Amino acid sequence: MADAGGQSVGQDREIETDIPQRLDRLPWSGWHLRILTALGTSWILDGLEVTLVGSLSGILESKEGLHLSDAQVTGAATTYLAGAVMGALLFGYLTDRLGRRKLFLVTLATYSLATVASAFSWNLLSFSLFRFFTGVGIGGEYAAINSAVDELIPGKVRGTVDLVVNGTFWLGATGGALAAMYLLAGHLPFGITQHLAWRLAFGIGGSLGAIVLVLRLFVPESPRWLMLRRHEEDAGKVVEDIENRASKGDKDKLPKPEGDKLKIKVRDHTPLAEIFKNMAGENRMRSVLGLVLMVAQAFFFNAVFFSYGLVVKKFFHVSDKELPLHLLPFAIASFLGPVTLGKLFDKVGRKPMITISYGAAGLLLAVVLFLFGGGTIEAKGMGICFSVIFFIASSAASAAYLTVSEIFPLEIRAFAIAIFYALGTLVGGAGAPLLFGFLIETGSKWAVAGGYALGAALMITGAVFEHFIGVEAAGQSLESVSKPLQSS
Repeated sequence: MADAGGQSVGQDREIETDIPQRLDRLPWSGWHLRILTALGTSWILDGLEVTLVGSLSGILESKEGLHLSDAQVTGAATTYLAGAVMGALLFGYLTDRLGRRKLFLVTLATYSLATVASAFSWNLLSFSLFRFFTGVGIGGEYAAINSAVDELIPGKVRGTVDLVVNGTFWLGATGGALAAMYLLAGHLPFGITQHLAWRLAFGIGGSLGAIVLVLRLFVPESPRWLMLRRHEEDAGKVVEDIENRASKGDKDKLPKPEGDKLKIKVRDHTPLAEIFKNMAGENRMRSVLGLVLMVAQAFFFNAVFFSYGLVVKKFFHVSDKELPLHLLPFAIASFLGPVTLGKLFDKVGRKPMITISYGAAGLLLAVVLFLFGGGTIEAKGMGICFSVIFFIASSAASAAYLTVSEIFPLEIRAFAIAIFYALGTLVGGAGAPLLFGFLIETGSKWAVAGGYALGAALMITGAVFEHFIGVEAAGQSLESVSKPLQSS
């Protein structure tokens, strides 16, 4: 029996392939850049939207907005994260089952539609509902995009590229802060009032997502996934096309594939029981590492970034119009961090760089929390300190996603990303905005500093775990870092 592509559908049919080696030998090219533009742009849109929500929190609380309280604003952020957890688990499993390409189209469509719907919110319930489904889309993106990017990019530059792709969230955050400054300053065309400005911001963000969706139509399915799921002929055609584009039609000048061919038994899916058996058995310590890294960065960023606008407004009496100006340096520093430090994760290595970035971010935050709690630092100084911290911590956070996408087998890569994103967000992220909303409402700087202390402790813990049980994957093929479950 054969499928639509003419491939045999017999169970456990064994094949021998050099597709991973052919992909890893390729030089960086314009084709790779176009693929990253189509896939990585969603992080820009996400950063744009999340920053707008934080920057426009004052309007959402006002009579021109939705009359929300501080706790309701942070609660909506938690709803968004809860949706992201569900989306990651659902779409992560389907990404391994049905393919990278199908799912990164579905997830972006879900995200874009829900973002546009947010523009039409009329009360807390509707806003929270639309934010939930926005989260569902973005949670699915994390699994589909990171797995697709890592499987299409040559191993020698995978760390650099992955950090930059995840770091583009902050490029969007920079745009969001600038857009919010423009909107809040009253520079609105066509007589648009601030009552409509925040709605317009959501509408534009969702519409841009539709444009990116068109770009993604030209991204091929991952050849690694195709070869695994009985479509080795299609995988060969995709790789041949990539080789022609990367070599500009002269494949003879490409270096020869290195290493022995991979022998695998192909099948249409990997049972859930086998997935969890691998993660809890053979790769148990890798699972612990992934969980610790993801929890630490999720709490750190969700606690600090989602609540910083409320912190400076409450304790430093910053006006609504000035809030974006305080978030802008964070966003710029967080984007420049992965761009500047990304190459070191390939040249120096994963283990030392992840250990240093997590440890340095945690120690610096520990210093700042004492300055903040003791009242010896003002808004400007705190913004400078957090910008330095975020410069380092953004590389750490991006490296967490890189780690969980590299250290698990091909068959379960997307679902592994989804599981650790979900667990990290649930444990370290979903509760962080609610916790800080409560801490801020106490009116005590030391109470908020206590929340920062927890974030610092988690980051330092991440550094310790990486030092002792981290996996060095720099410059290696994905299959050598973690052997496919179906290899023979």
